[in-house]
Amino acid sequence: MPVVPEHTAGTPAAERLARVRLYVVTAAEDPPERVLTTVRAARDAGAEVVQLRRKGEDARLTLRLAERCRELVPPGGGTLFIVNDRVDIAMAAGADGVHLGQDDLPLAAARRLWPAGLVGRSTHSLGQAFAAQAEGADYIGVGPVWATPTKPGRPAVGLELVRAVAAARLRIPWVAIGGVDGTTVDAVLAAGARAVAAVRAVTAASDPEAAARGLHAAVRAAVVAA
Repeated sequence: MPVVPEHTAGTPAAERLARVRLYVVTAAEDPPERVLTTVRAARDAGAEVVQLRRKGEDARLTLRLAERCRELVPPGGGTLFIVNDRVDIAMAAGADGVHLGQDDLPLAAARRLWPAGLVGRSTHSLGQAFAAQAEGADYIGVGPVWATPTKPGRPAVGLELVRAVAAARLRIPWVAIGGVDGTTVDAVLAAGARAVAAVRAVTAASDPEAAARGLHAAVRAAVVAA
């Protein structure tokens, strides 16, 4: 099991993060009610983490939506709540943490603003993965494994990076992201991932909860078999 970083060690949120198997990200373009449907589905399917992702929206609207998401996955429950990009909104909504891209705030700056919050980082190379760990990230996303419309213009890193990160045996949790769905999850697990993040596989599904349950079950089975 990955080691919980020292600055958050012992917190219930960090201990749950260390056991993550399924990390569901809401679709940035979805209307609020659809976002809430995704959050409920992720929670009811047993996802350990759900992340609110919004782009280019009025901060007040994003905050209100984040607050509504937090009501669905309250503190101390089985599902951690993460906000994308915005440390201020994550803090104001009472989230468990924030997820930052490579072009967002430096990890050290986010930590100064919010010492108690979980801080994740997107990574697209083995060097970035090691750098994020060294800078104090609580966890990282690795990808996009396959090309995905949620990250237009971002080249796929392929299963090769998943294999490299798995072989590196990082001290922090990591999730494979990008094009992971029911048809590709077995391949990413065979490459060494022990946690996956899903966006469209859940948000665009006719039955989001069933889709999330299927992914969660696949990861759990792979972990047990390993």
